Amino acid sequence: MTDLGKVDRDFFAEYIFPRLGASRDDVALGPTHGVDFGLLDLDGTAVALATDPVSILPELGFDRAARFALDIILTDVAVSGLSPSHLAISFTLPPEMTDEEFATLWTALHEEADDLGISIVTGHTARYGGCSYPWIGGATALAVGDHEDVIRPDGARPGDDILITNGPAVETTGLLTTLFPEGFDGLDAETLATAQERLDETGGVRDAMTVSAAGGRGVHAMHDATEGGVHGALNEIAATAGVKLDLDSSSIPMRPGVREVCDYLDIDPWHSTTAGTLIIATDPDVTDDVCDALAEHGTAVGIAGTVTDGAGVVIDGEEIEVPSSDPSWDAYERLAHKTE
Repeated sequence: MTDLGKVDRDFFAEYIFPRLGASRDDVALGPTHGVDFGLLDLDGTAVALATDPVSILPELGFDRAARFALDIILTDVAVSGLSPSHLAISFTLPPEMTDEEFATLWTALHEEADDLGISIVTGHTARYGGCSYPWIGGATALAVGDHEDVIRPDGARPGDDILITNGPAVETTGLLTTLFPEGFDGLDAETLATAQERLDETGGVRDAMTVSAAGGRGVHAMHDATEGGVHGALNEIAATAGVKLDLDSSSIPMRPGVREVCDYLDIDPWHSTTAGTLIIATDPDVTDDVCDALAEHGTAVGIAGTVTDGAGVVIDGEEIEVPSSDPSWDAYERLAHKTE
């Protein structure tokens, strides 16, 4: 297991995958490394579900922090191609969180869920000693629909186009510069402000819904590039589907401020977490429709390359390995100590 961040494929295979409780016929897709959601078949109805920790960063303000956290939770189920419909959420709140702060957080969650058509159906809320920000609970999102509309995580097939929205390190750039602006005293004010704007591009749930609506069954796979960044997500797409991705880096968006911030922190943007960046495999017949819909939604997207027979990920003619760790964790620690 890595010191920080998600477990790697070997750890998952040795410790987690062999021990999954009872075997049930209604589990259509169980836990798989690098896959965002599970899938049930309930009498012919598809139910996609995904579980994530609830991460609340008070420095963002409780309204913005709640919306940021909820979008990360929902995106993992939205990439199934089904629209998120239900939410279960549990809070293990730190003792210092006030009633007023929780009210602000909860109101934001309610408003965002209501806007997306999501019902909050159950949960748990309590304060406990020893709990602290940002990890203050967990949540499970569900999406209910037809099996024919599910976008399988292992669905990328030779001949598909690979689309990438937003590009590398959008979350890392936007979040770290917003949380620790004083830690970037070596950047000019304009660059810092531009970098902070990237935090508004970390929302992937509406982009995922836009993709599935525009591309329909021509969208064969979709994945949210979080920990491990774009390079990690690309390797997960390839490994899960048993295919090779052949890509051109110049066709992948690089948002303003990302390069400057990552150079300043001396981290690799391609390995850094970037919630809201989607990796999408599409039939070429729907690629333009998907790109046009995303552009109309205001989301940067590039046709990065193609899916071929084989294995692994090749970018600009060079095979790309799975990142051994996500450098954004270390950068966060360094900035936190620097700004104490």
